[in-house]
Amino acid sequence: MKVLLINGSPKANGNTTIALNEMIKVFEAEGVETKYFHIGNKIIRGCMACQTCFKTGKCVIDDVVNEIAPVFMEAEGFVIGSPVYFASPNGAAIAFLDRLFYSTFLQDKTGKVGAGVVVARRGGCSAAYDVFNKYFGNSSMVIAGTQYWNMVYGMNPGEGAQDAEGLQTMRTLARNMTFLMKSIALGKEKFGLPKPEEWTPTNFIR
Repeated sequence: MKVLLINGSPKANGNTTIALNEMIKVFEAEGVETKYFHIGNKIIRGCMACQTCFKTGKCVIDDVVNEIAPVFMEAEGFVIGSPVYFASPNGAAIAFLDRLFYSTFLQDKTGKVGAGVVVARRGGCSAAYDVFNKYFGNSSMVIAGTQYWNMVYGMNPGEGAQDAEGLQTMRTLARNMTFLMKSIALGKEKFGLPKPEEWTPTNFIR
């Protein structure tokens, strides 16, 4: 089992890192291999809708997105964490996800387990959490749940470590993801994945 974790915070050692590290401890204790990337301090351009990726299988902008895409497709689990900016994940995380999911659109993600983790001083967590789930739900991925919304509270670096319930939520999330990944692997072995239909795209204006 492999899990890819993405830190979308501009701070390398902030509260988003604390939240993701709490999950990594559980994954490693469960024998799950983890790959961790910090992308929040990188300049990540948004998708240009050129659709070159439909022909080449990778984004025309050759940066960290193309570096991580093969790791993403190989992993059974995917976690992305971000601080909350105006009730949404921050810009780097959104640009990264837009291009990662669009450039791998033609590659089957059915059965991958996804989880978004959000960190805030006070408000906007549930709205930001919903944004992450749209990427997973639109890709036939399984969205992992936990005992509460996937959020940790803290403003200044290190304050997230004081959120006992938030950290417990992260640990529970990691254990639930591990269970789901193992269960899906067994299901694939016995039953296979659901057979996809050929895509039938329609537009509202023809």
